[in-house]
Amino acid sequence: MNFDHFAEKDWSFLDSGDFSSDQDYNLQIDRIISAGEIEETSRVMVSIGSEGFVDQLVESSPCSLLLVVHDSLFVLAGIKEKYDKVKCWQGELIYVPDKWAPLDVVFLYCLPAVPLKLDEVFKTLARCFTQGARLVISHPQGREVSEQQRRQYPDVVTSDLPEKSTLEEAATEHSFELTEYVDEPCFYLAVLKFVGARN
Repeated sequence: MNFDHFAEKDWSFLDSGDFSSDQDYNLQIDRIISAGEIEETSRVMVSIGSEGFVDQLVESSPCSLLLVVHDSLFVLAGIKEKYDKVKCWQGELIYVPDKWAPLDVVFLYCLPAVPLKLDEVFKTLARCFTQGARLVISHPQGREVSEQQRRQYPDVVTSDLPEKSTLEEAATEHSFELTEYVDEPCFYLAVLKFVGARN
């Protein structure tokens, strides 16, 4: 690989609200993590997460496996430097190797930065989920900030957060059930449970 031609995209916006003094922001992150209902035996994946989100997840929710999937080698290197036990994989969600399956919880922390259609995301996760596994789609600053990020970082944020009807339609198609949906100006959370059986 010729590293002279390797260009990193700017992912700094993911941590833009992530300040330890920002109590509301940290409460939103706690709310997102709680929605995953992580247990010590859980196998957890985070796709396109911020370092701050991973920090809070590691500190609050011990689990048997934590895998972070991200496009940015820089972000992954920062996470790996802090947490040797966290598994890291660089690339798109649909290409994550099966060796980490089955999974119990997946956090899509910034779905609009995942360069895939919702249908592709559900299809991929259905193949690696245990029955009853939870998919948590979130944005701790809500739809308004997500749309602003799309205007500011169009090469990274390529879609909008899904509406409830869009989620329900895609979920039903792939044996998921929408169990919680919050779409407030400053907070977005969708929790889906996998009700199908893993092939």
